[in-house]
Amino acid sequence: MNYLRSLLILLVPLVLFSCGGSSGGWEGGSSSSSSSSSSSSSSSSSGMSACSRITTEASLENQLTSIATDVDFSFYVEDSLGESFSFNRGTSTLNTPYESASTSKWVSAAVILNLVDEGVLNLTDKPQDYLSAAEWTIDSLDPLYNMDLSQLLSFTSGLTEDALCSNAPGFDYFECVVNISNNNQDNGNTPGEAFSYGSNHLQVAGAMAIKAGGFTNWNELFTSFKADTNLFPASSFNLPSTTNPRLAGGMTWTATDYINFLRAYKNADFYSSSAIVDNATSDKISNATIAYSPTTLGLMEDWHYGYGLWIECHSETFDCTATTQVSSPGAYGAYPFVNLENDYFGIIARQGNLGTFTEGYAIYDSIRENVESWALCENP
Repeated sequence: MNYLRSLLILLVPLVLFSCGGSSGGWEGGSSSSSSSSSSSSSSSSSGMSACSRITTEASLENQLTSIATDVDFSFYVEDSLGESFSFNRGTSTLNTPYESASTSKWVSAAVILNLVDEGVLNLTDKPQDYLSAAEWTIDSLDPLYNMDLSQLLSFTSGLTEDALCSNAPGFDYFECVVNISNNNQDNGNTPGEAFSYGSNHLQVAGAMAIKAGGFTNWNELFTSFKADTNLFPASSFNLPSTTNPRLAGGMTWTATDYINFLRAYKNADFYSSSAIVDNATSDKISNATIAYSPTTLGLMEDWHYGYGLWIECHSETFDCTATTQVSSPGAYGAYPFVNLENDYFGIIARQGNLGTFTEGYAIYDSIRENVESWALCENP
């Protein structure tokens, strides 16, 4: 086990996120752009100089056309009024199916929180409240026995020992949960003390949600969520298989589906109030140590975590006093985000090689100022 743990420590940063900077790929390529905005000039009441969305969109298109990239991609941004700008590079479109990698974490957490909002689950619930002793083997003398749903959703549960079955299509979902509990027994961790980015937390949280809701499997629960919300009609949890979906990275989605989810999530359309979104997007790890964070390794920035999403802070040491932007980037380079400060959201949709997180994020980072200018032009 020590050998496997050491090997995983070396490999996981490379698998989840690329640790290098943006590398050169091919430049140029076919592109298209569209905008539902009525591009216009406006100025703020505080006397800011007039801005032009026509000019900003032309600049964005120019940047996105010429930026070095390893694969084709699509970009979309939408403001609080529903006006949008979109761009497709090469053969990518907003309806191209892409494997999710870690972008599915946001979705899985949102589905589970929907049950919390309905009163089916509570954030203080524990795995053994829903799972049998055969399904959850952590005993009452183990500190891990005290982990709750809130800690699972914030990745502070203490479940740090990976179960390889999370990548095995032939496994049953609950069989894999048994492996997770077996692998983590007496690992020396205390829930709530440390943040460790990984797959175990959501897999166990999902098992609780399945049992609490009276479903037989995750896809039955997700189908129910889709029917209730009219979201993700063209998307599914199918990796490594539909019988053993990996909640932390097992979706296949289209950008159109994810865009509709981001809009609904931002507006709390499928929750009873915005309180649950406010809670999910607040810092949950301010009192925890950072055991493993790929943003530190890949971006050299200290981001914190809410429920299934990152709270961005563009600093080597987390010093942000308010949540301005949340996101859930994936290892293939896709990057969905919501800017809470200026009320806009969007996505970089793409699927590069595993470990090309920084390639996708670099696209957004290179246009960040123009994206913000675009949003503020309408909302100064």
